[in-house]
Amino acid sequence: MSLPDNAITAAGDPEPELVARARTGDREAFAALYHQHYRLVHGFLLVRTRNRHLAEDLTQEVFTRALRRIDAFSWQGTAFAAWLTTIAKNLYLDELGRGRTRLETPVAEFDHPGEAGRDAEALVLRALEAVEAHETVRTALHTLNAQQRHCVELRFLDELTPQETALAMGRSVGAVKTLTYRALRKLRRPTGAVSV
Repeated sequence: MSLPDNAITAAGDPEPELVARARTGDREAFAALYHQHYRLVHGFLLVRTRNRHLAEDLTQEVFTRALRRIDAFSWQGTAFAAWLTTIAKNLYLDELGRGRTRLETPVAEFDHPGEAGRDAEALVLRALEAVEAHETVRTALHTLNAQQRHCVELRFLDELTPQETALAMGRSVGAVKTLTYRALRKLRRPTGAVSV
């Protein structure tokens, strides 16, 4: 499997070499992997949890689990970043299952008690519109093939850069840009927008 150009660390070591060294217990190699992938994992979790402290805690847990299970990782069609993202996703789902994560919607202060009902109604209507928009986006994403959907989710829902997306998907930046272009073109068709 060919690795993306950005799979070389700042120290110049290829990622497979760092993983191999980390598997033998080399702490410096694992530290290099940590520094290379921290931003990607933290960003992935921050977007989902909307809580900086929880995202930091979960990110640390991702790397703790990765260190404990580094022997389970193999280069069979999966980039190391994708493996870390899978661990992060599973930890996030576990967190949701425990019910410790609560999605909160900030509510504006009411200046005039007589207008409180109208403001509350507007907030509820906005929340309903957000839910409907979320469902529309999810439905549209299911019209894409698996690679396009994964690419769009990483780029726009997880807010990763093309370089970070390429690393997470084990693809080149050019391939990510092509997938993104084709996916967006396909998404424009059902909405009636003019095709690119």
